[in-house]
Amino acid sequence: MHCPLCASGHEAEFTAEMVIHFRGLKNVDKPGVWVFPILLVCLECGSSRFSVPEKELVLLASSAPASERSTAQQSLDERALPIEFHRIDSCVAGKL
Repeated sequence: MHCPLCASGHEAEFTAEMVIHFRGLKNVDKPGVWVFPILLVCLECGSSRFSVPEKELVLLASSAPASERSTAQQSLDERALPIEFHRIDSCVAGKL
């Protein structure tokens, strides 16, 4: 697999743990959703990708405010696309 940002084939997988929080002060009392994904990290530009496991995806979809879940009516299979993070200093406008 090649990095979608820089096309490098120099990538590695890492385990991770993270908490996904809902945005905004109105959601400050909502608990975050713990996710333990496998991260695919480009070792050239730092671009990273992971997929949210189905169990946690259900929690996110059911708890997300209506304004933040425009795709909530789609099936889980259609929405199970990798979430991508990019290093700000490596990004070129229009490439994200």
